[in-house]
Amino acid sequence: MRSRWVAAILVGAVACTAGGCEGRPRRASAEDVSSRSIGMDGAGLVELDLSRGDPELIPSTLLGPARQGTHVDLVRTLRSLRTAEGTKGILVRLGTSSIGFARAHEIGRLLGELRAKGQKVDCHADDYNNGTLLLASLGCSKVWLSPAGSVDSVGVAAQLVFGNKLLTKLHVDVDFLQVGKYKGAQEPFTRDGPSPEARESLEQALHGIRGAWLDGITKGKGKQEVAELVEDGPYSAEEAKAKGLIDEIAYADDARDVAKKQAGVDQVSVRFGSGEGAPPVSRGIVEILRAISGSGHGGTPHVSVVRAVGAISMTSSGVFGQSDGITERDLSKVLLRLTKDESTKAVVLRIDSPGGSALASDLIWKKLMKLRAAKPLVVSVGGMAASGGYYLSCAGTKILAEPTAIVGSIGVVGGKLAVGKSLEEIGVHAETIAANPDPIKAARAAWMSPFTPWDDPTRQRMLSSMTAIYDLFLKRIAEGRGQPVEKIAPSAEGRIFGGVEAKERGLVDELGGLDDALKLALDLAKLPADAPIDVVGDSSGLIELIGGNDDAESALARSAERVLVPEWLTGTPELGAFIGSAAPLVTGEKTLAALPFALLLR
Repeated sequence: MRSRWVAAILVGAVACTAGGCEGRPRRASAEDVSSRSIGMDGAGLVELDLSRGDPELIPSTLLGPARQGTHVDLVRTLRSLRTAEGTKGILVRLGTSSIGFARAHEIGRLLGELRAKGQKVDCHADDYNNGTLLLASLGCSKVWLSPAGSVDSVGVAAQLVFGNKLLTKLHVDVDFLQVGKYKGAQEPFTRDGPSPEARESLEQALHGIRGAWLDGITKGKGKQEVAELVEDGPYSAEEAKAKGLIDEIAYADDARDVAKKQAGVDQVSVRFGSGEGAPPVSRGIVEILRAISGSGHGGTPHVSVVRAVGAISMTSSGVFGQSDGITERDLSKVLLRLTKDESTKAVVLRIDSPGGSALASDLIWKKLMKLRAAKPLVVSVGGMAASGGYYLSCAGTKILAEPTAIVGSIGVVGGKLAVGKSLEEIGVHAETIAANPDPIKAARAAWMSPFTPWDDPTRQRMLSSMTAIYDLFLKRIAEGRGQPVEKIAPSAEGRIFGGVEAKERGLVDELGGLDDALKLALDLAKLPADAPIDVVGDSSGLIELIGGNDDAESALARSAERVLVPEWLTGTPELGAFIGSAAPLVTGEKTLAALPFALLLR
């Protein structure tokens, strides 16, 4: 008990030293955010981070209100920018967010008003969907898309699920009353399909929504011909640019650099969101505790080791009870910090992954290449660097792998599970009502539906998109390895290799393990053999408890999402990693750079 009191007094004393004992600072309100000065000299680029969307309401958690702003906060911010002095440009980061049509329409319109007043508004996304494409078309002077991203503009449709047959089999009595013949509230429980009245009502509403959606996009683009294109996606980045749906293909930091240059400023003020580039939370107490505990190396030149283990995804899904694995959100934060850290003279990426999300792999690859441009990056392959795992590895200055490691599987997979016929067997019928009566466009509108299989035109569009990702994968390897695509291609197409053959084919540079990688990193960094080695992520529980972990709230939320599965499943790491690599399909991603089977080595 005494040790607990000592720890509490120590934390309190440090807090007083670092913060002046002025009490806990209040959370910034929307007005505080809106009035925040832009840079030290009053001039700068305003960044709006919508990568986590702009929800109408954010529920509180055990850790208190989330830091992400709401739609109200965003609208207030956009309003304040009308009269803000010193704003030289606006960058909107959309990530892969899904924003509802109504909110997207309003945000786009408000941005369009700022643009009409002479503001340069750039929008960047990792993927565009119907809503975010509408937003960008209406509000942005220039529309950017990540190289591995796509424009998933498809038709507008609603799907109705009718469970009358199932309820009848289960002998469930249904008592619903309806006022108005078009209401249709009870039909999912009392019918096996929509009534003519309900269909008419829904079709009319969908036609109106579709008309406004198309009108907003065509007016924003100033090109009537795009109306014929936006329901025929998805489009790869190159296709979208060729068809005029986007303007530039680049990463978010590239778009930011261009926006800063065209604004003639060096400063960026994040006025909404809590993503990359947001005003940092004070970490003074954390750094003091690190010094007390001996964690970290301060300004001493050292080599940092980053461990990237498991399936690759944009964010942790918690599917099938798997661990977080490699998430673009978390790993990118680490890589950006190490790139800027002048005391980190080299980085060793220790990777053991069967792959996963192709989009996440490409975004992380970009961060790795940026790090490599600043300092040596040595990749040490653990059990495997397959597919997306090799996507990340090819960014290394040097790649080392054990002879028994698995390397390669350069390829992409994609698809979906359609359970419509299975549901029919148990009495659940799903019917698609599309805004466009054209059969091909109607089928495309529901292309990612779990109820209906793809038709041949949609299958061809998906194949085209996956082919574009595959070609991009080869280009990334060629750039990372400094070899022509023609030399890489014979080792691609999903083939896997042991470490020895991988070296013979030029996929890795040397045979060796982590110790060899550390030695090489120290040598490339021109550091002595006894220079410190810092393993990123090793910290005391106390530090993480009081703020050492930026994503504590997210981690708590993710832990609550875990699904209990049989012990025999979670107790098989290879099988668990394989399931995790396929999990992005469950969360809505379309294309995977993943080993398409579980590979058990005993």
